[in-house]
Amino acid sequence: MVVNGYRCMWLVVMFDLPVDTKAAQKAAAGFRKSLLEDGFQMLQYSVYGRCCASKESAEMHQRRIESCLPPDGEVRILPVTDKQFERMKVFFGKRRRAVESGPRQLEFF
Repeated sequence: MVVNGYRCMWLVVMFDLPVDTKAAQKAAAGFRKSLLEDGFQMLQYSVYGRCCASKESAEMHQRRIESCLPPDGEVRILPVTDKQFERMKVFFGKRRRAVESGPRQLEFF
């Protein structure tokens, strides 16, 4: 996808966080909330993605994620190009659905 003349870079965040205590549940919920507030969308449970306008933007969002990591569990951040993201196949049962699209315009904060 091209946004305002830029090819998007996707950040895919995958995590497995403990929820066995109230404190762990709160940390996991806070981490998910921080992803949503930073413009990520849920692709699957515990898998979130965000389209970034440039490599620099992707690096900035990655630093934001690193700054709010929960104390326990595992978090993986996978940067992929827009072309790679477009080639993803998504199945719901046996039916295929289109991949999530990026934003229609560049967001400014």
